[in-house]
Amino acid sequence: MDSVPVASTPAPRPPASLVRVTAGSQSVARNLDPLALLRHLWSHRDLIWQLTRREVEGRYRGSFLGIFWSFVSPLVLLGIFTSVGGVVLKIRWSESSTGGLGDFALMLFAGLIAYNIFSECVSRAAGLIVAVPSYVKKVVFPLEVLPVSVLGSALFHGLVSLTALFTFSLVHRGTLPWTVVLLPLAAAPLALLSLGLSWFLASLGVFFRDLGYALPLLLQVVFFATPIMYPAEIVPSRLRAALRLNPLAWTVESFRTLIFRGVTPDWVALAVWTATAGVVTLLGYAWFMKTRKAFADVM
Repeated sequence: MDSVPVASTPAPRPPASLVRVTAGSQSVARNLDPLALLRHLWSHRDLIWQLTRREVEGRYRGSFLGIFWSFVSPLVLLGIFTSVGGVVLKIRWSESSTGGLGDFALMLFAGLIAYNIFSECVSRAAGLIVAVPSYVKKVVFPLEVLPVSVLGSALFHGLVSLTALFTFSLVHRGTLPWTVVLLPLAAAPLALLSLGLSWFLASLGVFFRDLGYALPLLLQVVFFATPIMYPAEIVPSRLRAALRLNPLAWTVESFRTLIFRGVTPDWVALAVWTATAGVVTLLGYAWFMKTRKAFADVM
């Protein structure tokens, strides 16, 4: 008996997300297009929101105080640094209205908020992809959204800390200047820089596992190289040129200027740092998308 021919079933088309990821990893020029990057992230906005929410909720899941720890942790650090810098070393800011310990603590807190956003993104970047091997090997998943969700979580905790800072400032000073509404502009270079470095470091962390051990040390260097615990004017003149090249130092000073001095930021410097951070973001994204096809071979 002749066999009955069976009609072949056409192969299923790959999901649209897979097509987007594959195309993005093949075209460097497209990955350097800021509009294409924005469209790509916007297409995954629901996933980014879910991952960001999971980042925030998962950090405190099972704890008694829950999200209240996002208030406690920065306040404990603030107390330690205030004791060391304000009480032991007796550091003061020249712009302080009273020269007291309260002003020192508030201006220190502003610097810590900016640094913590940067530190949270960078410190976690190296282990982001390594921690989810199933996403790399078995599941069609846009890995590039992982650093975005970490940035979202860091910005959320920064907003919580800012709320506490505004409350303390109102109690201590009695008022807040209108310039606080410009804080998102000052935070934009910080967010872009953190995201670009996170993409770059997340890729490198797959190939160089020692990076996860080196980053905490480097972040300590960044902390002490940034005028967080001390005013920028006490830095020796021969080192001030290097300080001006520190984008985190500019962000810290801008936060203090807007929150405590009521002065608008340097618009030229804001434009320069935003453009520079934007370039870092595009380069970090292009590097990540170019190297991601080798992740599965290494893990």
